[in-house]
Amino acid sequence: MILPGSAVRVVNVNDTYYEFQGQVQRVADGKAAVLFEGGNWDKLVTFRLSELQAIDTTAGRKGK
Repeated sequence: MILPGSAVRVVNVNDTYYEFQGQVQRVADGKAAVLFEGGNWDKLVTFRLSELQAIDTTAGRKGK
């Protein structure tokens, strides 16, 4: 389930942002606004929910 604050990856191979990862800011009407941050730029882009995949940001981390 994709909710505001979720980490997502763009899975639409025909999109400029394919494979980019970002954070969902808003969800409405079957679309999500995703914030991409990188170095000295930030970009907010809207996608259909079907173009996004939720990702597990804790994968690969080991607890102490």
